[in-house]
Amino acid sequence: MNGRSSPETEPDALAGFTIGVTATRRREEFGALLERRGARVVSAPAIRLVPLAEDADLLAATRHSLRGPLHDVVVTTGVGFRGWMAAAEGWGLSTDLGEHLSRARLLTRGPKARGAVRAAGLNDHWTPATESCDEIKEYLLAQDLRGRRIAVQQHGEPLTEFVAGLRAAGAEVIEIPVYRWLPYRDASPLRRLISQTVSGSVDAVAFTSAPAVHAMLGMARSEGLEDALLSAFSGPVVAACVGPVTAGPLDSRGVPTLQPDRSRLGALARALARHLPEHGVAKLVAGDHQLEIRGHAVVVDGELRPLPPAPMAVLKRLADKPGHVVSRADLRTVLPGGVARESAEHAVEMAITRLRRALGPSGIVETVVKRGYRLACRYEAGP
Repeated sequence: MNGRSSPETEPDALAGFTIGVTATRRREEFGALLERRGARVVSAPAIRLVPLAEDADLLAATRHSLRGPLHDVVVTTGVGFRGWMAAAEGWGLSTDLGEHLSRARLLTRGPKARGAVRAAGLNDHWTPATESCDEIKEYLLAQDLRGRRIAVQQHGEPLTEFVAGLRAAGAEVIEIPVYRWLPYRDASPLRRLISQTVSGSVDAVAFTSAPAVHAMLGMARSEGLEDALLSAFSGPVVAACVGPVTAGPLDSRGVPTLQPDRSRLGALARALARHLPEHGVAKLVAGDHQLEIRGHAVVVDGELRPLPPAPMAVLKRLADKPGHVVSRADLRTVLPGGVARESAEHAVEMAITRLRRALGPSGIVETVVKRGYRLACRYEAGP
C-alpha cells in the first residue's frame, strides 16, 4: 500500500457528472457513495418491494413444503429468505420449516443469500461463482432430479424458465413467493428521469435490479419514449447495472451496459468513477487554458466550474468542433426548452455571456463577427 488513492476513490472523480439512481432499497447508501465522489445524484425509485407475510399464496406454499421432505432449496435473495423465516414464525411454523431446511441442500444465489442462511443457523451447500440463477439451474440439471422436491424462493418475479426446466427434468418444484415488486407509488421522479435521460441531461443511470429496468422501460413505453430511451442508453448516457442479471433486460435489446467486476453497490460506484472520467470527458486546450468538459461542469485549469444548462449546451456544441466557427443558428438548436425564432439571437448571446462569465479566464470563447463563435483552440480536432 503506498497510501495514494486510485482514480475511482478520489473525492472528485465524479465531480461534474449527474447520475440517476433507480434503486428503492439502500438508495440513500448508494447515493452517498456517488456523492462522496462528487456526483450530482437524481433519485428516481422505479419499484417498491411488497412483503407477502400475510399473503395466502406464501402460506400455502410453506405448508406444501412441509408435507414432505425438501431435497433442495434455492435461496435467491437474503431479504427474501429472512422474510420467509419471519412469516413462518408468525404462523407458528418456524420450527417445522427450520427442521425441513436443515435436512435439505441449500443452494444460495450469492453472498447475501448465503449470509441470511447462515444467520438462521443453517448450512449452505453451494453458491455459484456467477451469482446467477442460470448457473444454479445448470448445476441442478446436471443431476438426476426425478422424484426430488425442490423449493425455489422467488425474488419479486416468477422464475418461469427456471422452474419449467426443473419440472421437465422430473422434479416437484414448490415456488415460494416471498415478496413482489410493484411500481413505485409516486411515478413522477422516474418519469422526470426518463425525460432527462432522453435529453442527455444525465450522464448515467444506475440500476440495481432487473425489475427496475423493466419498470423504466415500461414507463417509457407508455409515454411513447421507449425507442428514444434505448437510443440514449446506446449513445451518450451510460446504463450502469450492478450485475449480469440486472443487465439482462437491456442486453436482450442490444443496449451496452457498464458492469462492475463484483455485483456490489460499492463496486458499481467505483466502476462509474473509473468509466465516466475516462469516457465522459472532452479534453482540449482553448485560449491556452486546459479544459475538461463534463456532464454539468467544466474543469478549467484544474478548477471545477458548474454550468447552467444553456451555457453547458453551447459549450458542448462548440467543443464538437474545436477551433471551428459555429453559427448562432446552430447554437440556437441546442438551447434547452426550445427558443422562438424572434428571440433566438438574444438567447444565444445571453448563453455565451453566461458561459464566458462561468469559465472565468477570458479568451476561451471567441466571437467571429457576422459568423458565430468558436473555441480558441490551438489546433483543430478532426477534419
